Amino acid sequence: MKFILITFRNDRLLLNRTFCVMMTKMVKTGGEKGENGVKFETLSQTLDCGQSFRWKRMPDGAWEGVARGRYLRITKENFNRVLHDEFWARYFDMDLDYEKIRAEFCTMDPVLAQAAEYAPDIRILNQDPWETLCSFILSQCNNVGRIKGLVERLSVRWGKPMEGGHFTFPSPEALAKAGETELRGIGCGFRAAYVSAAARRAAEGKIDWDALRRLPLDEARRKLTELPGVGPKVADCTLLYGLHRLDAFPMDVWMKRAMKTLFPGKRAEDFGPYAGIAQQYIFHFSRNHPEMFQNLDKRYKNKQK
Repeated sequence: MKFILITFRNDRLLLNRTFCVMMTKMVKTGGEKGENGVKFETLSQTLDCGQSFRWKRMPDGAWEGVARGRYLRITKENFNRVLHDEFWARYFDMDLDYEKIRAEFCTMDPVLAQAAEYAPDIRILNQDPWETLCSFILSQCNNVGRIKGLVERLSVRWGKPMEGGHFTFPSPEALAKAGETELRGIGCGFRAAYVSAAARRAAEGKIDWDALRRLPLDEARRKLTELPGVGPKVADCTLLYGLHRLDAFPMDVWMKRAMKTLFPGKRAEDFGPYAGIAQQYIFHFSRNHPEMFQNLDKRYKNKQK
């Protein structure tokens, strides 16, 4: 079920606030059949929303990917078995009640409620922190297609071979040994120096992943931004997607637009302990509704003239 209730008046977003009430009732009663469950048909909301770069949709509709050194092919037929496997259940964050979290978001803000309803099956994956850090270093000034290509080339060149011609993501030791020149050779560009530096730090045990899970968010972010080429956005992506810090709230261009237009005056902290989940709903909703920001973009361009 999709509700697109957006209108513009004087460049401010207005929503029909009955949506929030409708959403709350729907969540409490279970909504449409299967709505609050994890469905094979909506896997793209999680696997192709920009938090992971190792998954591919195959011509036959299946999904294939590699996570934490394991290869998986997901089909409609084996999907339920996948979700009952201990490793993959943790990977897909099956122990967390996303339905309850969406209901809480609805009470916070009707715009957030609409964003959550647009892609209700998004989940935050439990990914490897080293792979996540490296992938988001590569994401700088890049698009998803190119990032996926770079991650694949890194894996083929320096990862370990697996079944079906797949490869693990390379270890910090492997990339530290490869060096900046080799990384530039596969197309990493200016990011090669940052990947190489992060690989050396990780290989030497100078990135304490366990501490980053426990530290206050600001301190964990500060420690990650001490790495060359790692700014707040890459740090927050690493914390959210690689360390499952659900309070982290990555801010890229889309999110900055969304916060300015849809949530003026609000901060990440205003979304509570699950701010990172809210971020994913907002990001996906905004990226798929670029028309919401046309007036903002026009004003920016006029200022540049």
